[in-house]
Amino acid sequence: MVAKEVIEQPNVKLTPMDDSPLSNPTRYRQLVGSLVYLTTTRPDMAYAVHIVSQFMAAPRSTHYATVLRIIHCVKGTLFHGLHFSANSSPVLRAYSDADWASDPSDRRSTTGYCLFLGNSLISWRSKKQAIPSRSSIEAEYRALGDTISELLSLWWLLEDMGIPQPSFTDLYCDNQSAMQIAHNDVFHERTKHIEVDCHFIRHHVVQGTVHLVFIGSADQLADLFTKAHFPEHFHTLLSKLKLVSSQPP
Repeated sequence: MVAKEVIEQPNVKLTPMDDSPLSNPTRYRQLVGSLVYLTTTRPDMAYAVHIVSQFMAAPRSTHYATVLRIIHCVKGTLFHGLHFSANSSPVLRAYSDADWASDPSDRRSTTGYCLFLGNSLISWRSKKQAIPSRSSIEAEYRALGDTISELLSLWWLLEDMGIPQPSFTDLYCDNQSAMQIAHNDVFHERTKHIEVDCHFIRHHVVQGTVHLVFIGSADQLADLFTKAHFPEHFHTLLSKLKLVSSQPP
């Protein structure tokens, strides 16, 4: 049964100066540390935990309330987990996305990616980009670089395990401008500040390691890891990620 009863994502529009500081942040840090560990098997919690983990140094009461809300979500979905198919072809595919200037405190963007082996989700990430991006195209391009790095790591791991991959891997992106930069061998003024990413991504596109495929935003699975969603769309994404309930009758 697909986990449609998952509680909606907590409100994660937080800033460093929300509400009053906690007198003793130890408990907050312990809980967030446990939640970070949990996200290795629960992609539905990855974005929310990514947000609250940014306030470990000086958490505030609003941050703590959000952590408790996440724990409440976990408690209501204890039997939820990923379904791994034994029948699908063991071929990698990847999804890459970014939410531009999403952090209200420093306007850094959020990278989200997920990778499948056949129909089984095996890797995902929600992370804040290292520096602010000057456009949504730049943010998406940085996300592509992170996704390709993870893709290469999994490719080599699978090769070592005796699971060879096709000559190229499909990488789904919903930003056509970023894809055009990857296919353009001429650097423009607007791309010089991301030149390293340009060379890295273009190398793997030209070599045929990666095949960039455009996908509509509504079908972009990595969107789950870049922002909070309304319940209906949230559940739709979880269904496509094969998060299911194994609760006994």
